[in-house]
Amino acid sequence: MEFHLHLPFHFSASTTSFLAILLFLYCLLKWRKKSKNTAKNPPLPSNSWPIIGHLHLLGVLPHISLGKLADKYGPIFMIKLGVHGAMVISSAEIAKECLGGNNDKVFLNRPNKIFVHHLAYDSAMLGFSQYGQYWREIRKITTVELLSNHRIELLKNVRISEVRSSSMKILSVLSTAGSEPVDMKQWFNDISMNTIVRLISGKSLKEYYQGEKYNECAKALRDFFELAGAFVPGDVFPGLRWLDIGGFEKRMKKVGKLIDEMAEEWLEEHKRRRKGKEMDEKLDFMDVMLDIFERGDEKPSKFDADTVIKATCMAMILAAADTTAVTLTWALSLLLNNKDVLNKTQHELDTVVGKQRQVQESDLKNLVYLQAVLKETLRLYPAAPLSVPRESITDCTVSGYHIPANTQLFVNLYKIHRDPHVWEDPTRFEPERFLTINKDLDVRGQSYEFMPFGSGRRICPGISFALQVMQFTLANLLHGFEIRVNGDDGFVDMSEGFGLTNLKATPLEVILTHRLEQNLYK
Repeated sequence: MEFHLHLPFHFSASTTSFLAILLFLYCLLKWRKKSKNTAKNPPLPSNSWPIIGHLHLLGVLPHISLGKLADKYGPIFMIKLGVHGAMVISSAEIAKECLGGNNDKVFLNRPNKIFVHHLAYDSAMLGFSQYGQYWREIRKITTVELLSNHRIELLKNVRISEVRSSSMKILSVLSTAGSEPVDMKQWFNDISMNTIVRLISGKSLKEYYQGEKYNECAKALRDFFELAGAFVPGDVFPGLRWLDIGGFEKRMKKVGKLIDEMAEEWLEEHKRRRKGKEMDEKLDFMDVMLDIFERGDEKPSKFDADTVIKATCMAMILAAADTTAVTLTWALSLLLNNKDVLNKTQHELDTVVGKQRQVQESDLKNLVYLQAVLKETLRLYPAAPLSVPRESITDCTVSGYHIPANTQLFVNLYKIHRDPHVWEDPTRFEPERFLTINKDLDVRGQSYEFMPFGSGRRICPGISFALQVMQFTLANLLHGFEIRVNGDDGFVDMSEGFGLTNLKATPLEVILTHRLEQNLYK
C-alpha cells in the first residue's frame, strides 16, 4: 500500500531555489553571529566596578595609569567606561594596525561627547568632527588655504614681531627689576596665544581685550583643554546627564558661550571692515575664510557659513596656542635640568648665528641640534600624551582580536614614546638619539614609534606651522638670554598637570640675563 502526501500547494523550481538561498543566508548569518560571539576579545583588566567599569583606575593622569595597566595586560586591552567600551593601545606595531594598513578607514570618528556639543560647535570644529563629507571639506580648506607653506611664509612677520616684542619685554623687566624671576610658562603661553590670534584675526588678544576682560578670555581658552580632557559622568552614564554631576556641563556652557562671543566679535569686525573696503593685502585667516565663502568655492553644507568660520578659526587658535606653549615649557624645563644639553644648544646658536645679530627664520634649517632638542621633548612629553579619542566606524580586527563598531580608541603616545624595546634608556633626555640611531624618524606620522602630532587621516594639519613657531621662539630665547632656575636647588619640578594637553603642573620661574648687546633686541 502506498501513501501519498498531498500538500495544499506546490513549489516551482525558481521558488525552491529562492527558499534555498534564503535558508543559506540565514545559516550564514547565524554562523557569523556565533563566530562574533566566540571571537577572541582583548584582555580586560580586573577590578571593574558595577556601572562605572574601570573609571576608578584612570587616576589623575590617565596616560600614566593606563601605561601601568599596559605593563600588566599587554600593549592592547579593553576597558569599560560606564556604558562604553574603549580599546587602549601602547605599542607602535598595534598603532600601525589601527591608524594605517587595513584599519585606516575604521578609526576615523570622534566620540560624540557633551564637550563637543558645547565647546566644539556641535562637531563643527575640525578636530572633533565626525568623519564624512563635512570633515573632508574643512580639512581641505584648512590644509590648502590656511596652513599652506605660502600662507605661512606670507604671515611670517607676525611670528617674528611677536617673538621680538616678547624679548623686549623681558629686557624691560631686567632693566627695571634686575633679578626679578620671570614665569616662562606664562611667557610661552602669552607669546603663543598672541601669535596665533593675530594670524587668525589680525590683532593679538591683548589688542582686543585689556585688564580683567583679557584674563577672563585667556582663562576660557585654557579651560577649553581642561574640560576637553575631563571624564564627564554624563558621557559615560547618559541616563544621568540631567544631574550634571560635578557641574561639568554648566562650566562647558559658560566657557563655550564666552569663546563664541569672542569669535562673533572678531567676525563682525571683519565683515564691517570688508564692507568699508579697508582690506590688508596680507589677509588674516578669518579674511581668507570669508573670501572662500563669498567666492562660493567651498560650501560645507552641514553648518551655516558663520558657524563654520568661527569654529574653524577657534579650532586653530585652541590647537596651536596651547600645544605650542606646552611643548616649549617642557623643552626649557628639560634643558634647565640638563645643563650640558643647554650649553650644547647655545653653542650651536653662537656658531650658526653669532652674537652680532638675532636669530632669523632662515637660520632654523642649520640648527640641527636645537631641532633634536625639540624632537626629544616631543618624545618624552607629547602635547597630547593620550591622543584625542577616536571611535571605530565598523567592526574590525586588531592584533587578532575582534573589535566591535563604536569602540573608542586611546593611543597612549606617552607609553609608545618610552617603549624600552624601541628606545634605549627611554626616560633619559638625550637629543643626540635623533642625530644618530633615530635620525631618520620625523614627526609627520610615518614612524609609529614616534608620532607626537598623530598619524593617519586624522593627523594634525598644522605640523609645519607648529615646528616653525616652536623652533624660532626657543632659538631666540636661548640665543638672547642666559637662564637659570629661581631657587636654591636649581632644579625644575617636572610634575604633570591634568587636561587634554600635558600641561606642566607648576610655574617655571627663572632668572634671565641678556647674552647680546641690548641694541640688538630692538
